[in-house]
Amino acid sequence: MKNNFDLQEYLVEGVERVVADALRASLKNPKESAFMLKFAAASKAASKKRIAAEKQGLHIPSFLIASITSSCNLHCAGCYSRCNESTTDAEPVSQLSDVEWSRIFDEADELGISFIILAGGEPTIRRDVIEAAGKKQSILFPVFTNGTFISERYFELFDKCRNLIPIMSIEGGRDVTDARRGSGIYDRLIANMTELKRRGLVFGASVTVTTENAEEVSSDRFLGELEKLGCKAVIFVEYVPVTDESRDLAPGDREREILDRATERLRAGNSEMMYVSFPGDEKSSGGCFAAGRGFFHINSHGGAEPCPFSPYSDINVRDTSLREAISSPLFTALRDGDILLDDHEGGCVLYQKKALVESLLVQG
Repeated sequence: MKNNFDLQEYLVEGVERVVADALRASLKNPKESAFMLKFAAASKAASKKRIAAEKQGLHIPSFLIASITSSCNLHCAGCYSRCNESTTDAEPVSQLSDVEWSRIFDEADELGISFIILAGGEPTIRRDVIEAAGKKQSILFPVFTNGTFISERYFELFDKCRNLIPIMSIEGGRDVTDARRGSGIYDRLIANMTELKRRGLVFGASVTVTTENAEEVSSDRFLGELEKLGCKAVIFVEYVPVTDESRDLAPGDREREILDRATERLRAGNSEMMYVSFPGDEKSSGGCFAAGRGFFHINSHGGAEPCPFSPYSDINVRDTSLREAISSPLFTALRDGDILLDDHEGGCVLYQKKALVESLLVQG
């Protein structure tokens, strides 16, 4: 993997390419063509806002991750969100309302944030928030979902609001996907993808890479099947071991080498699909992108955190603006120090160095 790979540039250009492909495919659909043209213009306007802010000393990331609920209907093996208790089976308390999330989306738009990943828990549980996101047509919202709540109502919503892009979690073939996520999940995902393709809707796949599935999910057979189903983006995420019991699932040097070689090969040979690998792409782009370098995270209660794997916060967007959250003492200390540039094992430098992150939180 090249050391000068620019992840942010690849992401932005990749999204623009997907939009352009969708535009060419939808010239006979005036409604969709109009959205694609408007979003392309909005993306350029957002870039100008970020450049202007940079000149004034404020770095605005192009991405935001929003965990809009702490609820999930599945109990996936080794789930980091359940292990750090960000996702629970208890009834959610004091979560941000759809009105509060709408305000956050508006502020993100004003700052020049182009992409907001909707996550959870299981985000499709919060249809109210996803509908609010659909109204913010100048921002693209990838919805990272387990796919189990996608029904006719969601297909209709995705069709109406083309800025909502479902990204479905799949772990490889049927056996490995169902082993981690539950019986029947693989077949449900394939059915969803088939229907999305039939309707001409853009979608992607998120793959958690472990020692058990690294070879399978980077194989031409698996990725070729996704391509045939109409998938436009594959996001590989290295498994983060949040308990000692799950440490053997974390990719080692061998698995990371397999993934690096695969993404390099795929990018060179297939321009129609976008391939992203975390944290591999971050390492070759100069370090971790968390804490506002390339993105940051807002949890379901409004806490602004460096990333979902590092659930520490010194500021809440309920009490302040998104602009102030980006410049919080914790985020500033992380960006100004060396921790985000450190080498590490496993999928998350901030998780591995959580004692140092906690000490920065106390100092702040």
